Amino acid sequence: MAIQQKLHTKLVQKLILTPSLQQAIKLLPMSTLELSELLNQEMVENPMLEETAPEEQQTAEAAAGDKPEDAEAAATTKVDTWDDSDYEYFFGDYLDDGYRPRAQQEIKELPPIENTLSTTTSLTDHLMWQLSLQTDDDLMREIGQAIIGNLDDDGYLVASVDEISAMGGWPVEEVERALRLIQGFDPIGVAARDIQECLYLQVRHLGLEGTPTEKIITEHLRLLQNHQVPELARKLGLTIEELKHHIEIIQHLDPKPGSRYNRSQSQYVIPDVYVVKMEDEYVAVLNEEGLPQLRISPVYRRLLDKSAENTDETRAYVKDKFRSALWLIKSVEQRQKTIHKVATSIINFQREFLDHGIEHLRPLVLRDVANDIGMHESTVSRVVTNKYMHTPQGVYEMKFFFHSGIASSYGESVSSVTIKQRIRKIIENEDPRKPLSDSKIVNILQKEGLVLARRTIAKYREELKIPTSNQRKMLY
Repeated sequence: MAIQQKLHTKLVQKLILTPSLQQAIKLLPMSTLELSELLNQEMVENPMLEETAPEEQQTAEAAAGDKPEDAEAAATTKVDTWDDSDYEYFFGDYLDDGYRPRAQQEIKELPPIENTLSTTTSLTDHLMWQLSLQTDDDLMREIGQAIIGNLDDDGYLVASVDEISAMGGWPVEEVERALRLIQGFDPIGVAARDIQECLYLQVRHLGLEGTPTEKIITEHLRLLQNHQVPELARKLGLTIEELKHHIEIIQHLDPKPGSRYNRSQSQYVIPDVYVVKMEDEYVAVLNEEGLPQLRISPVYRRLLDKSAENTDETRAYVKDKFRSALWLIKSVEQRQKTIHKVATSIINFQREFLDHGIEHLRPLVLRDVANDIGMHESTVSRVVTNKYMHTPQGVYEMKFFFHSGIASSYGESVSSVTIKQRIRKIIENEDPRKPLSDSKIVNILQKEGLVLARRTIAKYREELKIPTSNQRKMLY
């Protein structure tokens, strides 16, 4: 049997991600700040892109309304010399050839530069400064630097004395002496190895050695952590009223002394979408403040003209940058339109939440919004990533509106967020002397038409960081 080679034609459909589509997908999950940084970077790398000020756009719109008829005729008869596509038709809004100076903006007086701190003092800097003042011994400074370098953000020593000794071959006695020196630094309680030692250092600094306060920390801290106040009073031979004074002293101690110097930077949220109520309808308005309005540079676009004295290499470079700039502008526009569609769909689904608050939040999944706007779930997932909505009820992440639902006896599903809010209110209104158990909360919700298991209530209560009924009773 002979083997033969033959040619066959076959029609096949394939889904291929073109570079432009990949770029559009990459832009979707970006926040407004990230997109602004990307566009500014693109303007640096691509000379075909330049920013258009809002004042220029208004001037261009006014000029378009006053354009004479002969100018319109000349524009229609003009033929683009780049003969691949009619870019004048598709991207006419970005090919503005005129230059208009920016309007004079009002200059606001900025605060003095000396009132602005570029960096804050860290815990390490604060301790190293004290170490340099407290000792001139080179060995103590060397060991002290090793100890300070092994403190966590809360100020606790995360390495043992033996481990620090092995780091530099130092005697254990010298390491312990350096540790005692650093434990006397500000903030008091720093370089402790556990919370018990941290609190003891602060009590010793207050001159309370030998008091019941010290004994609670050194011998009965576990009872205090479990809120076993009657048992603690019995072991110390004190009444409840006498014990309260010592407990109040401990409550005012700082279990994380280093945290005041290692504070995390505040993350300010800039909403990507504003929900505005116009008459009886809610409207989604995109926040484009800070986003540069891009257009094609008319100066560089003239280099595409074949009649100009430009080399083929120059035209090829400009043509490549021109195509990249156009696709970027179109991708940004497509991103904004997609975000607006998703936000509008969320508004339609969550109308009752916008009117009445979190207790009326509807169960919602990505598939519901995807079917509503005719897009894939993955697209909706990318859109709601790192995006925030400013609503009449507050600023929420767009992912917040997507929650599973729990069926109720009256036929409608209730959002898990709404149930958590209901559990919180039930516990807030309970009798502190007789806290409600998880089983009793189940019975209360069943009367309201919500059938949940006790373990579900316990799970939601833990997510809300609410103690058990026994712990709440001890706290009371």
